[in-house]
Amino acid sequence: MSSPNPTLRELTGMSGEPAPLTGSALVMIDLQNTYTRGVMALENVEPAIEEAAGLLRRARAVGATIVHVQHEAGPGTPYDTHAEIGAIVDAVAPEPGEHVVVKNFPSSFAGTDLEEHLRGAGVTNLVLAGFMTHMCVNSTARSAFTLGFAPTVVAGATATRALPGPDGTVPAAALQSASLAALSDMFAVVVPDASAVPD
Repeated sequence: MSSPNPTLRELTGMSGEPAPLTGSALVMIDLQNTYTRGVMALENVEPAIEEAAGLLRRARAVGATIVHVQHEAGPGTPYDTHAEIGAIVDAVAPEPGEHVVVKNFPSSFAGTDLEEHLRGAGVTNLVLAGFMTHMCVNSTARSAFTLGFAPTVVAGATATRALPGPDGTVPAAALQSASLAALSDMFAVVVPDASAVPD
């Protein structure tokens, strides 16, 4: 039975099933120290990191393709990947052999080898976790969809922050919900947490 407000996915007959970790790629987007402190600290960032760490452990256990993404914006910024502030959080740090993508744009595909790496690994299903929900997770999921991949976004492994809006501040929780709803309308299957992603 369709919901009272059906998504475009439902209306066009697209699958609503999340991708399993086995045979998929887990793409860990910008899980950097950047978002744990200071001006870029995100609401609920620590629970999101814990959720992402659990996904990473499970993905490693089943032999999934794993990609770590870092955003680079240069020295003196919160996104300096050569400094501690821009490093990947220890709890989800890459292990030897895991692919690392350094990007300069919100989409993890823009100007990087991510698409080539995923095609080479023979995966079409992606499981996405990371930061920020409204920005790089959103942009990466949309790019993935446009390129023919099937992204699943794990909401509990994402987080964002409050932003100024035309009518005043948009709270982080509202922006989080709206960003995930926009993705689930067409571009991705969105699940509440890692428990909804099969091995």
